[in-house]
Amino acid sequence: MKSNRYIRQTTLKSFGQEAQKKLADARVLIVGLGGLGLPVAQYLNAMGVGTLGLVDGDVVELHNLQRQVLYTEENCGTSKLEAAIRFLEKQNSETNLKGHQLFLDRNNALNIIENYDVIVDATDNFPARYLINDACVILGKPFIYGALHAFEGQLSVFNYREGPTYRCLFPNMPKSGEIANCDQHGVLGVLPGIIGNLQALEAVKVITGIGQVLSGKLLLFDGLSQRTQQINFTLKTENRQIKSLAEDYNSASCDARMKSQEIELFLKKSYDPDSDQLIDVRSSEEFKEDHLPNAINIPLNVLDQNLDVLHPAKNVYLLCASGLRSQKAWELLKDHVAPERLIVIQGGMNTLRMATKP
Repeated sequence: MKSNRYIRQTTLKSFGQEAQKKLADARVLIVGLGGLGLPVAQYLNAMGVGTLGLVDGDVVELHNLQRQVLYTEENCGTSKLEAAIRFLEKQNSETNLKGHQLFLDRNNALNIIENYDVIVDATDNFPARYLINDACVILGKPFIYGALHAFEGQLSVFNYREGPTYRCLFPNMPKSGEIANCDQHGVLGVLPGIIGNLQALEAVKVITGIGQVLSGKLLLFDGLSQRTQQINFTLKTENRQIKSLAEDYNSASCDARMKSQEIELFLKKSYDPDSDQLIDVRSSEEFKEDHLPNAINIPLNVLDQNLDVLHPAKNVYLLCASGLRSQKAWELLKDHVAPERLIVIQGGMNTLRMATKP
């Protein structure tokens, strides 16, 4: 360790060399390299966390740049993980960076999470949060939670020293139609930076033992009024009894799913316009940026107004950026199209781009 690199931290009487050593010995996993994960990664990297694990299977898109400020226009269409690692290596050559080019799921979560001390949840969907929670309970790992909506943010620390878990605050996963996300409802660009930096601060507190950790407390931040409030919640002991991951963390109950890696081969060899429809439920702006041949764009927010486009005798393949909006579309359409004819494309365009990248 370079002697003067962290001098502004080590001169703090309540921090010092001892806390700096704890940072250097720590192994932190950041799940998601979007608006929340990037400020967490940048600050923990700059502050001297010894090992940073980075999980993301996504690619950079133009509409990310408004809030994911590590990336540039030159990164569009390329791996978020690769772009982030290139930046972080230049920022701090002393950090041990471990990249995981994938989306966390029930098949890989335990194997990845068990190698880290602290988990930072920087995802943007409920299935991932419940998966991270359950894996952390099983493995005894604390995790730092952050969430965004429009002009507001949330922050907490779960499973810290056998404290309350995510399920103690949110016992049940919301139904598909109840889930809000920034794809549909938007988020002010600066907000992820605020909440992400607060997540980084909580991670530092957990690692070093300084200050009061937000365990059993949910911090609510209103960006328009600059007001914060804290809500207390308590441990429900049954939520610490999880011994295995659930069979399925998808919020939609659809059984028919196609992996996005398979869709290109399907379109080339098996797609029949007389018996198949490919419905892209992303926004019109996303569709204009990039779309698959034969795709029909019906944004999710107007899908229920365009049911006449769907042919009752055709197989309907649902596509979005990551698969989440496709699952919501499945819920909306299951009463109008025979469920066996509705197919959600898992991973969406993001995974497809990575699978077809030369």
